[in-house]
Amino acid sequence: MRKEAEYEVAIQMRKDGRTYNEILDVLPVAKSTLSLWLRSVGLAEPQKQRITQRRIDAQRKGAQSRRNSRLLEIENLTVQGQKDVGRITSRELWLIATALYWAEGSKQNSTSVSAGIQFGNSDVRMLNVFIKWLSALEVPADDINYELYVHDNRKNQFEEFCRWWAARLAINRSRIDRVYFKRDKPKTKRTNVGDLYHGLIRIRVRSSTVLNRKISGWVEGIVASCRIV
Repeated sequence: MRKEAEYEVAIQMRKDGRTYNEILDVLPVAKSTLSLWLRSVGLAEPQKQRITQRRIDAQRKGAQSRRNSRLLEIENLTVQGQKDVGRITSRELWLIATALYWAEGSKQNSTSVSAGIQFGNSDVRMLNVFIKWLSALEVPADDINYELYVHDNRKNQFEEFCRWWAARLAINRSRIDRVYFKRDKPKTKRTNVGDLYHGLIRIRVRSSTVLNRKISGWVEGIVASCRIV
């Protein structure tokens, strides 16, 4: 195809609303040459809309491709992470849950020297790890109380949330014996909203002040072992 013929084809394709990439798929010319040929070509509104839509579609396709790549990477890293961790020992579980309690549990201090075990979270898996730890510490199941905290704009769903938590913590619904409603803060940036929201469970252990003091000692042991002053 001669340059003049290529030029005419490029002009017509552009007027038909074809994108640069679509034209380059047909014509073996440099993009700089094509840009020079088409710089004075005016487009009608339908052609402009088509080109815009093609660009949007290409962007969406690229975004979906990148998302799929990230999802595949996450899946591969999850599998690898499970292999890296392997089977944890009872001692490792003890240290892991002690660190969890250090981060999320209630502490004893100079003004509250008799505080018992309290641990609250909205992560089902974290709560189950904590319950498994309590079992390993031979805390009787009957000494463990469960409380549900719900934002007041979802208070009409508290019974649904109680059943949801009971199923996932493998306990009877009756074990969640208290429900508290807290004022909702619309401006708070939370990720567990809509269908992802089920409130928060706080675990309390009866007669556990001594155990809480032991945990404080274990935390200090972790600090000392890491040689942190």
